[in-house]
Amino acid sequence: MSGVAHDSSGRAAGKPTLAERWYVPAEISALRVWLPFAALVNVLILGGEALRGNAAGMSGTLTAIVLLNSLYVALQNDARRWRRTASRIFATVALIHGALFPLWRDISLYDLWAVSWLVVPAGLSLYWLSTGLSGAWCAGASDARAAELGLARNRRLAPKLEAFGLHVFLLHAVALVVAPVVWIVDVSISPGNILGGAIFDAFSLEHFYAVLGGEAFWLWTSNSLVVALGTTLVGLLLAIPAGYAFSRYQFAGRKGAMFVFMLIQMFPGIIILVPYFMVMKTLGLLNTSIGLIVAYSVTALPLCVWMLKGFFDAVPRALEEAALLDGCNRVEVFFFVVLPLSLPAVAITALFSFLTAWNEFLLALVFNTSNDAYTLPVGLASMIPATNQLWGDFAAASIVVSIPVVVLFVLFQRSLIQGMSAGSVKG
Repeated sequence: MSGVAHDSSGRAAGKPTLAERWYVPAEISALRVWLPFAALVNVLILGGEALRGNAAGMSGTLTAIVLLNSLYVALQNDARRWRRTASRIFATVALIHGALFPLWRDISLYDLWAVSWLVVPAGLSLYWLSTGLSGAWCAGASDARAAELGLARNRRLAPKLEAFGLHVFLLHAVALVVAPVVWIVDVSISPGNILGGAIFDAFSLEHFYAVLGGEAFWLWTSNSLVVALGTTLVGLLLAIPAGYAFSRYQFAGRKGAMFVFMLIQMFPGIIILVPYFMVMKTLGLLNTSIGLIVAYSVTALPLCVWMLKGFFDAVPRALEEAALLDGCNRVEVFFFVVLPLSLPAVAITALFSFLTAWNEFLLALVFNTSNDAYTLPVGLASMIPATNQLWGDFAAASIVVSIPVVVLFVLFQRSLIQGMSAGSVKG
């Protein structure tokens, strides 16, 4: 006769049943992933509160981190019934703490977001641990039948919970990108030169009128257009044949040249600043667009060649062989067969070259000492001197300067997607 006591569900005293050992509700599995992430976000919030010098916020956030980690530990795989009971207690305390936390601090959008990273995980945990199959699992009332139903339910629910968590993460990633844009838009349409304050509390177009009505901005824009378009054209004329040659021909020094191209990308641009300056000064190309075009083309050439080589590698050689059999020479094969198939790659390379010249600041600052030769990045920097910073005008000009880049990405979006897809597969 066995000396081990059993309860009414067939559970050995003090031991989990087979269903408890092998069945975990999808909600609990999701919490085991979400709770550490929520604790990590609260660690970042703690750093933000430290920068703000908010002692109450630091102590409250530290408490939130402890509660979230305690709840996570209580929901581990070896959880006994007492730990599951403790998890509900931790979730309740965390929910109450998050609900009361805003009472002793100023409320702002940031504060509400910070508190949500405690209230939402704690609220979901308490709800899931108290209701449905997950609540029965938490109470230790799961049996073989409940486990069977729960496993079938997990197959339907787990992908939805995974998608929800992924979308929350992606929304925060998007917010990190959108928040600075919203802030600079607010500065550009706010009267005066105020960097802080409430978002969109006032509206004025005075900064746009000041920027677009000045001659300096249009001079800087024309200089940037000349340099960017010239760099794009020269870069394509050099990179396209070079990339095709590296892709299709075997010649002495090929591997060494490709290695040098890759090696150049490892060094920061400031290393070549002094040699570039001496060369441009010797050639008399300071304060000229030609000097910048030469410098930008040489700087962007290695990466452009590597990009185009990868795309040319993806073009099947059988197409070229068929064209040669039809009577085409090598030049005709390149222009009428290979190049049309590589137009998405050319679009990516052209856009990269254009943006390199459009956004570059350091070389343009060193090579140009005259206001008439400034490009847009250098011209915008001149709007925020040590005294009398024109933050509103600077923000408005930044938005106007960004418009051509956005338009280019919209127009070439399909080509960019095709080019990235084609370059990832070798034919």
